[in-house]
Amino acid sequence: MTGPARRVSPVLVAVLTATWLLLNQSLSAGHVALGLLLSTGLVWFGSALRPLQAPLGRVDRALGLFFVVLWDVLRSNVAVARIVLGLAGRKANPGFLRVPLDLRDDHGLAVLACIVTSTPGTVWAGLSQDRETLTLHVLDLHDEDKWIRTIKQRYERPLMEIFR
Repeated sequence: MTGPARRVSPVLVAVLTATWLLLNQSLSAGHVALGLLLSTGLVWFGSALRPLQAPLGRVDRALGLFFVVLWDVLRSNVAVARIVLGLAGRKANPGFLRVPLDLRDDHGLAVLACIVTSTPGTVWAGLSQDRETLTLHVLDLHDEDKWIRTIKQRYERPLMEIFR
């Protein structure tokens, strides 16, 4: 009986090597070679631990999504800071929100969880057993429909294109 096929992702090797070089603050040939060797080994050995591969579709959409999330995180930081410092002119209205989901891919759901939890003022509070409803806690919940549209259009739709 054989184990799962091991794959080496060139993108992951490149990212790990770049991280190695950044951490060592060096572009010397020795550090590049060692970084490539370590990264390739880590990716190869680690592939046995994660035999399920992400079904990537439109990888080009990932870059756009990255900038959307970056902008939303920055904007949310300002909004949360205004609420915490009492500069919003009103009290926060915390609450739970249920968002119907069309996204079913495990990898896409994991990325959505990271996005939602990384954005200040929101926390992924749960996923229904049938995986059709996301429960979200929002620090300042005033317009549920707006939040649902935001999650579905800004995050879920691109994730469905990326993880087909």
